[in-house]
Amino acid sequence: MEWNFNGDKPIWIQISEQLRQRIVTGAYPKGERLPTVRDLASEAGVNPNTMQRALAQLEAEGLAISNRTVGRLVTDDEEALSKVRMEIAEEKMAEYLKSMEVLGFSQEEATNLLLRRGEK
Repeated sequence: MEWNFNGDKPIWIQISEQLRQRIVTGAYPKGERLPTVRDLASEAGVNPNTMQRALAQLEAEGLAISNRTVGRLVTDDEEALSKVRMEIAEEKMAEYLKSMEVLGFSQEEATNLLLRRGEK
């Protein structure tokens, strides 16, 4: 999987956000084992400590569970997954509305554009 980083936030936060999205979209299925810290760090091209910090954040959010015998697992808690899915959706909508505002559209106009697109 491809990792995308930019300069607007610390890398560990960007990693955490990308992992959150991968979890709620099923790229890392619920109840399944996550790749190891070292494997993920190598894949992302970051220090293992940076990846560890991102994974600790996922645990704090209830999306990942550490198990000493099998490693880190994706939660199978559907409520936690739904909550994070909604948080991500709200973040994306806020980004969309902000972008449309910069272009001179009101919130109502931006919403109407989405509704029209959905009718196609």
